[in-house]
Amino acid sequence: MGFHQGPGRHHGGVPKVRSKDAKGTLRRIAGYLKLQRQALFWVVLCTVLTTVFSLLGPYLIGKIFDKFIVPRQFDGIVRMGLILFGVYVLGAVFTWIQQYMASSLSQNTVRDMRQDLFEQYQRLPVPFFDRRTHGELMSRAVNDIANVSNTLNQTVVQLIASVLTLVGSVAMMLSLSARMTLITVLTIPLIVLVTKKITAYTRRFFSEQQKQLGDVNGFVQENISGLKVVKTFGREARSIEQFREINERLRSVGVKAQSLSGSMGPMMNTSRNLTFLIIAVFGGVFAYHDLITIGVIVSFLNYSNQFSQPINQLANQYNLFQSAIAGAERVFEVLDLEPEISEKAAYGPDRAIRGDVVFDRVSFGYKPGTAVLKDVSLHAKPGRTIALVGPTGAGKTTIINLLTRFYDIQSGRILIDGEDIRDLDKQAIRRQIGLVLQDAYVFSGTVRDNIRYGRLEAGDREVEEAARLANADAFIRKLPDGYDTYLNAEGSNLSQGQRQLLTIARAVLASPAILILDEATSNVDTRTELHIQEAMKTLMQGRTSFVIAHRLSTIREADEILVIRDGQIVEQGSHGELLEKNGFYSDMYRNQFAQVAGP
Repeated sequence: MGFHQGPGRHHGGVPKVRSKDAKGTLRRIAGYLKLQRQALFWVVLCTVLTTVFSLLGPYLIGKIFDKFIVPRQFDGIVRMGLILFGVYVLGAVFTWIQQYMASSLSQNTVRDMRQDLFEQYQRLPVPFFDRRTHGELMSRAVNDIANVSNTLNQTVVQLIASVLTLVGSVAMMLSLSARMTLITVLTIPLIVLVTKKITAYTRRFFSEQQKQLGDVNGFVQENISGLKVVKTFGREARSIEQFREINERLRSVGVKAQSLSGSMGPMMNTSRNLTFLIIAVFGGVFAYHDLITIGVIVSFLNYSNQFSQPINQLANQYNLFQSAIAGAERVFEVLDLEPEISEKAAYGPDRAIRGDVVFDRVSFGYKPGTAVLKDVSLHAKPGRTIALVGPTGAGKTTIINLLTRFYDIQSGRILIDGEDIRDLDKQAIRRQIGLVLQDAYVFSGTVRDNIRYGRLEAGDREVEEAARLANADAFIRKLPDGYDTYLNAEGSNLSQGQRQLLTIARAVLASPAILILDEATSNVDTRTELHIQEAMKTLMQGRTSFVIAHRLSTIREADEILVIRDGQIVEQGSHGELLEKNGFYSDMYRNQFAQVAGP
């Protein structure tokens, strides 16, 4: 198992080890914050008021010492105490409002980012998902955005509060004693030096931690999805060893990131205690010479804490910023990818197509220099059924991928009703193509909702009629709640054949002009196959149909059979005509018949 990879609605990529544009990322996050102007206003207002009340506290404590405690005059001390108590209560009230609004701000912001990311996932072309694991994509949508959310929730408030507290503390200290203020601020270079040394490495480690977390998620998702394969081949021990290696890489980089981040607090506490010591020593000397009062020393001790604490918080927030920037960059990488956009719209949403499909000398390869299709030409007239047969890897599914424009051709043309498919609106064309795959996929929800997925505006009667035509009505009515039975994720409470009948009913309801059946009966038993074949006959009536089939007995009635080998059409004709040629198709058919008949 391997691993792959402004504000606003932009359009990702591969995880990076280091941040390339931290300032640009912050600007884009700020752009999202601007969309929450009202919440941002209340956060700023409450932060200002909270800071004002926190600055008043030390000042009033100093006055209480100078006016009441030192001179031993206790008249009025209760009144001052009540005022001080009121200041702290108001500060607590505005702190709660501040935190509530900050939570609302952060959650609304990451909601918009998460919405943009999910919408971008819907817009990106299929090749993007082919190169990345589901776990890695989930990590961007969950873990990376959670990092942004946690940082916004804590940092926006603390950033504003720290700046205001720093400025306010210096102003209050200057009003009390310029000498003591100068001595206090002399400790700043030490704090800045410690912060700079520690944070020099944190972003790199936090970014690498996010990448390794995506790898762990991707491996776990792959392993759980393919658990039966793992057990069948007895690869449990190998999977455990692989996970141990990946898990160890995450642990190693996590220790480095978290230990560096965790060392910031103790270092800042040491710096703060040193500041306390300096203030106490020099304050005592100045008080001895009557240059300041005891109340001023008390106030300075409190202000020095408020002065050093914002620097400490800013340093800690810087570490959080590293994690948030690393996560946000991974999200913005996806948002910046070019989405799947139709340049032209020759077919609007209401314009029907006849289903005349032409491949004109089409060549294509998934990788440069490796051709999967080589100069393929075919013509499917409206209402006719074209069967595609051939060995595995011959290019059958690739033809379908090109017709649906999951991939674009490198040379040649594909025409629908005489118009080049590259000039048509992708969404408008896909709405008129019905696709029934080998692996029938159903979503969490009711049976009715899964069928209605083919045409959301369809009524209940239309849904049930589509199920009846698809031979699904009988088994649906035997379910515990009939059409309202809730299906588990991926329809695990249905059999493979039942899921396939639901996908056919979905296609019947969509009423497409072009129908694609890709190995639709390969995973079911013979009895269920007969039900599916009957449903497919109903579905194919009057529609241009492309059928990929491994069991050649299922496509004998096709209007034309195209035999594909090594990316080329080597034979074509009806079932009878191809048998008479006694060529590649005839060999394939006889070999299958011999296998079924047995020795």
